[in-house]
Amino acid sequence: MSGITDLKLLLSSMKPNLIEGEFIYCSVPASALGDHMKLEPVGIFREREGVTLILPLETARQAGLPTAPAMRMITLDIHSSLEAVGLTAAFATALGNEGISANVVAAYYHDHIFVPSNDADRAMAALLALSAAQASH
Repeated sequence: MSGITDLKLLLSSMKPNLIEGEFIYCSVPASALGDHMKLEPVGIFREREGVTLILPLETARQAGLPTAPAMRMITLDIHSSLEAVGLTAAFATALGNEGISANVVAAYYHDHIFVPSNDADRAMAALLALSAAQASH
């Protein structure tokens, strides 16, 4: 299943889902990745400087890793194609217009947007408004 590429359909049909709990981004040395895999990160990305882990806040606390800033994860419940054009730009613009930073992880089936915890409700409102505006056109 390859996912949806039509931007209007993606925007009008996306259902932002605020995931329970808070998450943090932290960096560990590549040599320590094996030790941290038992933490079951929701996201991993390798960079020159180290390995970025996205972890539940409590997991990071228990492991003694830095815990700020706390983020909330919003999953767009629509199967977007990795080749879809404009989806990230559209929701990033909607969030940017509200002064909300967005850290995006595009996975195979869904896009996941990490926003500051204090902005989660406003982010959900902005994403729902974006979707409703597309549905009405």
